[in-house]
Amino acid sequence: QGKLEGAIVVEKPHVKWSDVAGLEAAKEALKEAVILPIKFPHLFTGKRIPWKGILLFGPPGTGKSYLAKAVATEANNSTFFSVSSSDLVSKWLGESEKLVKNLFELARAHKPSIIFIDEIHSLCSSRSDNESESARRIKTEFLV
Repeated sequence: QGKLEGAIVVEKPHVKWSDVAGLEAAKEALKEAVILPIKFPHLFTGKRIPWKGILLFGPPGTGKSYLAKAVATEANNSTFFSVSSSDLVSKWLGESEKLVKNLFELARAHKPSIIFIDEIHSLCSSRSDNESESARRIKTEFLV
């Protein structure tokens, strides 16, 4: 977990919704999925359980990271984890899966929390027959 402790962003990014130009549908979805359940948890019980995750995708420079920073700012009582996919990769056998597992354990310990993984596509591309066993195990850990 020591390697991941630096992933906790102690100081909020200070990016407001109004700082994000356009992307209205994405902002509304993020408010509904992340901000409202954190601010009003009593409304999201039973059948109205909040979403477990959101995947922001698109070409570089379209505002995905900026949206994540806005979410971190707006969810003022949550812990924000910002990691790069390279932070979750290790040359040691089994270590990458352990890092992914530790990240989610750390997030649960600091809940409510938001995990932002930049460049996740490098870890979680489509499964194929010719991928390494390590890549397969990392994907499995994300799905657990």
